[in-house]
Amino acid sequence: MNNTWSTAIQRPGTLYCSRRLRFADSLADRWCAAFAIPAGSAILELGCGPGALAQSLARWYPNCTVTAIDRDSGFLQFAAETVGSLSNLRFAEADATALPYADGSFDVTISNTVQEHVAPDRFFGEQHRVLRPGGVCLVLSSRRGISRTAPVLAEASPFEREIWQRIEPYARAADEANAVCAYPMTEQELPRAMTAHGFGAVSTDYITVNLTPDSAETDEAAALAMLDANRQTALDGIDTIPHIAPGVVSATELAQLRAEVEAKHDRRLAQYCRGEPQWDAIVNVIMVVRGIR
Repeated sequence: MNNTWSTAIQRPGTLYCSRRLRFADSLADRWCAAFAIPAGSAILELGCGPGALAQSLARWYPNCTVTAIDRDSGFLQFAAETVGSLSNLRFAEADATALPYADGSFDVTISNTVQEHVAPDRFFGEQHRVLRPGGVCLVLSSRRGISRTAPVLAEASPFEREIWQRIEPYARAADEANAVCAYPMTEQELPRAMTAHGFGAVSTDYITVNLTPDSAETDEAAALAMLDANRQTALDGIDTIPHIAPGVVSATELAQLRAEVEAKHDRRLAQYCRGEPQWDAIVNVIMVVRGIR
Protein backbone atom coordinates (compact mmCIF):
# COMPACT_ATOMS: atom_id res chain seq x y z
CA MET A 1 0.00 0.00 0.00
CA ASN A 2 1.44 3.35 -1.08
CA ASN A 3 -0.20 6.37 0.53
CA THR A 4 2.75 8.65 1.31
CA TRP A 5 1.51 11.50 -0.87
CA SER A 6 -2.08 11.43 0.39
CA THR A 7 -1.01 11.42 4.04
CA ALA A 8 2.08 13.65 4.13
CA ILE A 9 2.00 15.95 1.07
CA GLN A 10 -1.54 16.73 -0.16
CA ARG A 11 -4.54 15.22 1.54
CA PRO A 12 -7.39 13.87 -0.63
CA GLY A 13 -9.97 16.33 0.70
CA THR A 14 -7.80 19.33 -0.17
CA LEU A 15 -7.18 18.17 -3.73
CA TYR A 16 -10.76 17.08 -4.34
CA CYS A 17 -12.35 20.31 -3.08
CA SER A 18 -9.94 22.58 -4.96
CA ARG A 19 -10.04 20.58 -8.20
CA ARG A 20 -13.81 20.29 -8.12
CA LEU A 21 -13.89 24.10 -8.26
CA ARG A 22 -11.20 24.22 -10.94
CA PHE A 23 -13.05 21.72 -13.13
CA ALA A 24 -16.59 22.91 -12.43
CA ASP A 25 -19.24 22.35 -15.08
CA SER A 26 -19.58 26.13 -15.46
CA LEU A 27 -16.11 26.08 -17.04
CA ALA A 28 -16.68 22.97 -19.17
CA ASP A 29 -16.90 24.81 -22.51
CA ARG A 30 -13.60 26.59 -21.87
CA TRP A 31 -11.79 23.40 -20.85
CA CYS A 32 -13.23 21.32 -23.68
CA ALA A 33 -12.20 23.93 -26.25
CA ALA A 34 -8.61 23.75 -24.97
CA PHE A 35 -8.60 19.94 -24.78
CA ALA A 36 -10.17 19.31 -28.23
CA ILE A 37 -10.63 15.63 -27.37
CA PRO A 38 -12.05 13.63 -30.31
CA ALA A 39 -15.39 11.89 -29.81
CA GLY A 40 -15.21 8.29 -28.72
CA SER A 41 -11.67 8.55 -27.36
CA ALA A 42 -10.12 6.21 -24.84
CA ILE A 43 -8.71 8.68 -22.27
CA LEU A 44 -6.00 7.94 -19.70
CA GLU A 45 -5.52 10.37 -16.81
CA LEU A 46 -2.12 10.13 -15.10
CA GLY A 47 -1.84 10.98 -11.40
CA CYS A 48 -5.58 11.39 -10.95
CA GLY A 49 -5.41 12.01 -7.20
CA PRO A 50 -8.86 11.84 -5.60
CA GLY A 51 -10.64 11.88 -8.95
CA ALA A 52 -12.13 15.34 -9.50
CA LEU A 53 -10.79 15.86 -13.04
CA ALA A 54 -11.61 12.27 -14.03
CA GLN A 55 -15.15 12.77 -12.76
CA SER A 56 -15.55 15.92 -14.86
CA LEU A 57 -14.04 14.28 -17.95
CA ALA A 58 -16.49 11.38 -17.67
CA ARG A 59 -19.41 13.86 -17.50
CA TRP A 60 -18.15 16.14 -20.27
CA TYR A 61 -17.31 13.26 -22.63
CA PRO A 62 -20.06 10.67 -22.10
CA ASN A 63 -19.10 8.87 -25.33
CA CYS A 64 -15.48 8.47 -24.23
CA THR A 65 -13.98 6.03 -21.74
CA VAL A 66 -11.86 7.44 -18.92
CA THR A 67 -9.22 5.39 -17.12
CA ALA A 68 -7.76 7.29 -14.17
CA ILE A 69 -4.60 6.04 -12.49
CA ASP A 70 -2.60 6.98 -9.43
CA ARG A 71 0.10 5.16 -7.50
CA ASP A 72 -1.30 6.38 -4.17
CA SER A 73 -3.91 4.00 -2.78
CA GLY A 74 -5.22 6.63 -0.37
CA PHE A 75 -6.34 8.80 -3.27
CA LEU A 76 -7.96 5.86 -5.03
CA GLN A 77 -9.86 4.84 -1.91
CA PHE A 78 -11.15 8.40 -1.55
CA ALA A 79 -12.19 8.41 -5.23
CA ALA A 80 -14.04 5.12 -4.85
CA GLU A 81 -15.98 6.48 -1.87
CA THR A 82 -16.64 9.98 -3.20
CA VAL A 83 -16.85 10.08 -6.98
CA GLY A 84 -19.57 7.45 -7.26
CA SER A 85 -20.46 5.18 -10.13
CA LEU A 86 -20.04 6.41 -13.70
CA SER A 87 -20.29 3.80 -16.43
CA ASN A 88 -17.48 5.28 -18.53
CA LEU A 89 -14.99 5.85 -15.67
CA ARG A 90 -12.68 3.43 -13.92
CA PHE A 91 -9.84 3.97 -11.44
CA ALA A 92 -6.72 1.84 -11.20
CA GLU A 93 -3.54 1.82 -9.13
CA ALA A 94 -0.56 2.29 -11.42
CA ASP A 95 2.69 4.26 -11.78
CA ALA A 96 2.78 6.91 -14.52
CA THR A 97 6.45 6.08 -15.16
CA ALA A 98 5.77 2.36 -15.75
CA LEU A 99 2.26 2.09 -17.17
CA PRO A 100 0.74 -1.40 -17.23
CA TYR A 101 -0.76 -0.89 -20.69
CA ALA A 102 0.27 -2.08 -24.13
CA ASP A 103 1.70 0.22 -26.77
CA GLY A 104 -0.97 2.28 -28.50
CA SER A 105 -3.70 1.57 -25.95
CA PHE A 106 -5.15 5.10 -25.70
CA ASP A 107 -6.27 8.02 -27.85
CA VAL A 108 -5.66 10.69 -25.21
CA THR A 109 -3.42 11.09 -22.16
CA ILE A 110 -4.02 13.91 -19.72
CA SER A 111 -2.40 15.00 -16.47
CA ASN A 112 -2.99 17.86 -14.07
CA THR A 113 -0.04 19.21 -12.03
CA VAL A 114 1.90 15.95 -12.40
CA GLN A 115 4.69 16.88 -14.83
CA GLU A 116 6.64 18.94 -12.28
CA HIS A 117 7.07 15.91 -10.02
CA VAL A 118 8.32 13.40 -12.65
CA ALA A 119 11.52 13.22 -14.72
CA PRO A 120 10.65 14.35 -18.28
CA ASP A 121 12.05 11.26 -20.05
CA ARG A 122 9.86 8.93 -18.01
CA PHE A 123 6.86 11.25 -17.96
CA PHE A 124 6.65 11.90 -21.72
CA GLY A 125 8.19 8.58 -22.76
CA GLU A 126 5.44 6.43 -21.28
CA GLN A 127 2.70 8.63 -22.69
CA HIS A 128 4.25 8.49 -26.14
CA ARG A 129 4.38 4.70 -25.87
CA VAL A 130 0.75 4.11 -24.81
CA LEU A 131 -0.75 6.63 -27.25
CA ARG A 132 -1.88 5.54 -30.68
CA PRO A 133 -0.44 7.37 -33.72
CA GLY A 134 -2.30 10.67 -33.92
CA GLY A 135 -3.18 10.48 -30.23
CA VAL A 136 -3.37 13.59 -28.05
CA CYS A 137 -1.12 14.36 -25.08
CA LEU A 138 -2.53 17.02 -22.71
CA VAL A 139 -0.42 18.44 -19.89
CA LEU A 140 -2.01 20.84 -17.40
CA SER A 141 0.41 22.86 -15.29
CA SER A 142 -0.38 25.52 -12.69
CA ARG A 143 1.26 28.87 -13.25
CA ARG A 144 1.69 31.75 -10.83
CA GLY A 145 -1.75 33.10 -9.94
CA ILE A 146 -3.23 35.39 -7.29
CA SER A 147 -3.86 34.54 -3.65
CA ARG A 148 -5.37 37.08 -1.28
CA THR A 149 -6.43 35.86 2.15
CA ALA A 150 -9.26 37.37 4.19
CA PRO A 151 -7.85 39.29 7.18
CA VAL A 152 -9.64 37.05 9.65
CA LEU A 153 -7.90 34.02 8.14
CA ALA A 154 -4.51 35.70 7.86
CA GLU A 155 -4.48 36.40 11.60
CA ALA A 156 -2.44 33.87 13.57
CA SER A 157 -1.99 33.58 17.31
CA PRO A 158 1.54 33.28 18.75
CA PHE A 159 0.70 29.62 19.44
CA GLU A 160 -0.24 28.95 15.81
CA ARG A 161 2.84 30.73 14.47
CA GLU A 162 5.12 28.75 16.78
CA ILE A 163 3.63 25.41 15.70
CA TRP A 164 4.16 26.13 12.00
CA GLN A 165 7.68 27.39 12.63
CA ARG A 166 8.40 24.16 14.48
CA ILE A 167 7.04 22.07 11.61
CA GLU A 168 8.57 24.00 8.70
CA PRO A 169 11.88 22.06 8.43
CA TYR A 170 10.03 18.73 8.53
CA ALA A 171 7.64 19.83 5.78
CA ARG A 172 10.56 20.95 3.64
CA ALA A 173 12.30 17.61 4.17
CA ALA A 174 9.13 15.69 3.23
CA ASP A 175 8.85 17.66 -0.01
CA GLU A 176 12.48 16.94 -0.88
CA ALA A 177 12.15 13.23 -0.04
CA ASN A 178 9.14 12.90 -2.34
CA ALA A 179 10.55 14.95 -5.24
CA VAL A 180 7.80 17.56 -4.89
CA CYS A 181 8.26 20.03 -7.78
CA ALA A 182 11.68 18.52 -8.52
CA TYR A 183 11.25 19.08 -12.27
CA PRO A 184 9.69 22.53 -12.77
CA MET A 185 9.46 23.95 -16.29
CA THR A 186 8.78 27.45 -17.51
CA GLU A 187 6.15 28.36 -20.09
CA GLN A 188 8.89 28.02 -22.73
CA GLU A 189 10.50 24.84 -21.43
CA LEU A 190 7.34 22.75 -21.16
CA PRO A 191 6.26 22.85 -24.83
CA ARG A 192 9.89 22.41 -25.86
CA ALA A 193 10.10 19.27 -23.72
CA MET A 194 6.96 17.87 -25.33
CA THR A 195 8.44 18.47 -28.78
CA ALA A 196 11.78 16.95 -27.75
CA HIS A 197 10.02 13.75 -26.70
CA GLY A 198 8.41 13.10 -30.05
CA PHE A 199 5.15 15.10 -30.03
CA GLY A 200 4.19 17.41 -32.88
CA ALA A 201 1.70 20.22 -33.56
CA VAL A 202 2.32 21.43 -30.00
CA SER A 203 0.03 24.26 -28.85
CA THR A 204 -0.54 26.14 -25.61
CA ASP A 205 -3.55 27.68 -23.93
CA TYR A 206 -4.16 29.31 -20.55
CA ILE A 207 -7.28 28.89 -18.45
CA THR A 208 -8.02 31.36 -15.66
CA VAL A 209 -10.20 30.20 -12.77
CA ASN A 210 -11.43 33.03 -10.54
CA LEU A 211 -12.38 31.87 -7.05
CA THR A 212 -13.70 35.02 -5.34
CA PRO A 213 -16.58 34.28 -2.95
CA ASP A 214 -17.73 37.90 -2.68
CA SER A 215 -17.96 38.56 -6.44
CA ALA A 216 -21.45 39.35 -7.71
CA GLU A 217 -20.90 36.70 -10.40
CA THR A 218 -20.37 33.97 -7.78
CA ASP A 219 -23.60 32.31 -6.70
CA GLU A 220 -24.09 31.29 -3.09
CA ALA A 221 -23.47 27.57 -3.62
CA ALA A 222 -20.16 28.25 -5.37
CA ALA A 223 -19.12 30.81 -2.74
CA LEU A 224 -19.78 28.37 0.09
CA ALA A 225 -17.84 25.69 -1.79
CA MET A 226 -14.88 28.08 -2.07
CA LEU A 227 -14.97 28.88 1.63
CA ASP A 228 -15.29 25.19 2.44
CA ALA A 229 -12.29 24.36 0.22
CA ASN A 230 -10.20 26.94 2.08
CA ARG A 231 -11.22 25.40 5.40
CA GLN A 232 -10.51 21.89 4.14
CA THR A 233 -7.02 22.90 2.99
CA ALA A 234 -6.21 24.45 6.36
CA LEU A 235 -7.46 21.48 8.37
CA ASP A 236 -5.76 18.97 6.09
CA GLY A 237 -2.50 20.82 6.64
CA ILE A 238 -2.86 20.11 10.34
CA ASP A 239 -3.64 16.46 9.67
CA THR A 240 -0.33 16.01 7.82
CA ILE A 241 1.71 17.03 10.88
CA PRO A 242 1.81 13.63 12.66
CA HIS A 243 2.91 12.01 9.39
CA ILE A 244 5.77 14.37 8.52
CA ALA A 245 6.90 15.04 12.09
CA PRO A 246 5.83 12.19 14.42
CA GLY A 247 5.87 13.24 18.06
CA VAL A 248 6.94 16.83 17.35
CA VAL A 249 3.49 18.25 18.13
CA SER A 250 1.44 16.73 20.92
CA ALA A 251 -2.15 15.57 20.53
CA THR A 252 -3.23 18.39 22.85
CA GLU A 253 -1.44 20.96 20.71
CA LEU A 254 -2.95 19.54 17.53
CA ALA A 255 -6.43 19.78 19.04
CA GLN A 256 -5.84 23.40 20.07
CA LEU A 257 -4.45 24.28 16.64
CA ARG A 258 -7.43 22.69 14.93
CA ALA A 259 -9.86 24.57 17.20
CA GLU A 260 -8.18 27.91 16.44
CA VAL A 261 -8.27 27.28 12.69
CA GLU A 262 -11.90 26.14 12.78
CA ALA A 263 -12.84 29.29 14.71
CA LYS A 264 -11.19 31.55 12.14
CA HIS A 265 -13.03 29.87 9.28
CA ASP A 266 -16.29 30.06 11.21
CA ARG A 267 -15.76 33.82 11.49
CA ARG A 268 -15.06 34.12 7.76
CA LEU A 269 -18.22 32.15 6.96
CA ALA A 270 -20.22 34.42 9.28
CA GLN A 271 -18.87 37.48 7.47
CA TYR A 272 -20.04 36.06 4.15
CA CYS A 273 -23.47 35.20 5.53
CA ARG A 274 -23.83 38.75 6.92
CA GLY A 275 -22.94 40.23 3.55
CA GLU A 276 -19.59 41.69 4.66
CA PRO A 277 -17.30 41.34 1.61
CA GLN A 278 -13.66 40.57 2.38
CA TRP A 279 -12.58 40.21 -1.28
CA ASP A 280 -10.30 37.31 -0.58
CA ALA A 281 -9.48 35.56 -3.83
CA ILE A 282 -7.63 32.65 -5.36
CA VAL A 283 -7.09 33.03 -9.08
CA ASN A 284 -5.64 29.93 -10.73
CA VAL A 285 -3.84 30.23 -14.06
CA ILE A 286 -3.47 26.81 -15.68
CA MET A 287 -1.29 26.24 -18.71
CA VAL A 288 -2.63 23.62 -21.12
CA VAL A 289 -0.01 22.12 -23.44
CA ARG A 290 -1.37 19.92 -26.23
CA GLY A 291 0.67 17.75 -28.56
CA ILE A 292 0.06 15.02 -31.14
CA ARG A 293 1.86 11.69 -31.09
